[in-house]
Amino acid sequence: MRSITAVLLALLINGTLLAQTFKVPPYQKFKLKNGLTIYLMEQHEVPLINVSAVFDAGAIQDGNRYGLANMTADALLFGSSKYTKAQLEEKAEYVGASIDTYAGKEVAKLTASFAVKDQDLLFDILQDVITKPTFDQAEFDKYKQRQLLQLTQQKESPRGVVNSYFNRFVFENHPYANPVSGTPSAVSAITANDARQFYQKNYTTDRAAIAIVGDFNTAAMKKRITDLFGNWKTAAATSPKLTEPTVNFSQNRVLLVNKDDARETTFLIGGKGITQNNPDYIPVVVVNTILGGRFTSWLNDALRVNSGLTYGAGSRFGTYRNSGTFAISTFTKVSTTTEAIDMALHVLDSLHRTGIDEKTLLSAKNYVKADFPPNYESAGSLANLLTDMFSLGFDESFINNFQKNVDGLTVAKTRQIIDQYFPKNNLQFVLIGKAETIREKVKKYGAITEKEIKADGF
Repeated sequence: MRSITAVLLALLINGTLLAQTFKVPPYQKFKLKNGLTIYLMEQHEVPLINVSAVFDAGAIQDGNRYGLANMTADALLFGSSKYTKAQLEEKAEYVGASIDTYAGKEVAKLTASFAVKDQDLLFDILQDVITKPTFDQAEFDKYKQRQLLQLTQQKESPRGVVNSYFNRFVFENHPYANPVSGTPSAVSAITANDARQFYQKNYTTDRAAIAIVGDFNTAAMKKRITDLFGNWKTAAATSPKLTEPTVNFSQNRVLLVNKDDARETTFLIGGKGITQNNPDYIPVVVVNTILGGRFTSWLNDALRVNSGLTYGAGSRFGTYRNSGTFAISTFTKVSTTTEAIDMALHVLDSLHRTGIDEKTLLSAKNYVKADFPPNYESAGSLANLLTDMFSLGFDESFINNFQKNVDGLTVAKTRQIIDQYFPKNNLQFVLIGKAETIREKVKKYGAITEKEIKADGF
């Protein structure tokens, strides 16, 4: 027993020290003549290299062709000037490498991880995929059919689509409302040539960055990357930078999405949030940890542990460059819809009414500090961090000052954070459930707008 206690104490001390001393490791940042930003960070612990490439090519650039950014990012791996889709998959699998692409709301990314001994092959593949994708028509058409099937299946899982309904309800016609995966009618109309044109317009060197983290010599890697990408010529970006959306939070509103066969009601309650580079981001994270950011949060205790109304409840801040949202989310039986909503609202109200005491704040601080370093332990996560810094507009001080900013949060400061960033009035409610059963009951929350979940779009 004594040895187990000693081990646990050592782990606790080491974890605390790691949280206190964690800093972004040294790296080099430079620009190629074509405007492409490069980050290089040496990490010699394991013989691996990780790559993260980011482009200003997310769903906000879709226009009314919802899903185009997502499909373009996926289609980068459908073949390049040197390799077919099958060859790309076979060569990567043979050496145990991974290459993945995806698009989010604001950016598209390519990530890769491979052994140092295979870097000649993998860098050749990455250069060809990034700069010379072919958008093979046959592969694209097969993929599109899979996407359409997935979009149909998504509507069978309200928890998988409730965020898309929430974003459309809150942001209305602003590009932040664009559903990343698209809609059936939009996706069915997108062609391989549309993806090719989207790539040519949005995968531009002046709004892109590539981060390489791993076991290499910086000078040698700088030469390699310059040789690979220095002659890549793209047109200058033409899409305007987005400004903060004008969002109407002047009254409580309810979006009721009808799903006739629903046995549960899935709901979000939310309002305006914060941007990623908000100076109060870390204090907001600490306070939200208490409200709904961990298993022992107030929301989960109230709705799951104490009442059994759900299997899980929480709250989160969705952050973008120029805006953000706050939302409480959970699900419950149709018969307990208003009971669960009322309880969630009561917990939010208690945050404003009673605030946070010193003991609760200390617990949340320790949780956040212990949870923080593992997010940036691997070379892959560090590569993603560097490209996130580029695309979201923050620097390493966010990481380097994390411990200080957490420790500096006082009970008095939490009161200001709660009042400023946790909305309690003019809330937006999105409910997916059996409308005829809950319609009259949820009128008390605000003016109702109704949609059918089987309808195209959000």
